[in-house]
Amino acid sequence: MEMKKVALFAFRGEPICFAHVLLNGMEFRQKGYEVRIVIEGQATEAIKEIRRKENPFHGLYEKTKAFGLIDCVCMACASKMNALEAAKEEGLRLNNEMSGHPSMAGYTDQGYAVITF
Repeated sequence: MEMKKVALFAFRGEPICFAHVLLNGMEFRQKGYEVRIVIEGQATEAIKEIRRKENPFHGLYEKTKAFGLIDCVCMACASKMNALEAAKEEGLRLNNEMSGHPSMAGYTDQGYAVITF
């Protein structure tokens, strides 16, 4: 039986929207899916806030990171949103394979269903 695979692309930077990406990633993982979270667009800016211990979603973010669910951060968007250094400090992989951005087609080519938030 082939493993179910899902790539969750986070584009929105509002904290509650970003938290839903993390929550869904954890749920998919618990249900046996192979999960990849890709942080894109305005969501790259959320890295600067969610990494702070005072942030209400910090624990969820740390848990998601610990399980290795965050696959990469868009290099172009992180740069534009002034979040490049935060992403690097968090040890998150930067991806620029498609004109500076992660490639959705790259994930679908590997058998992932792509869901955008």
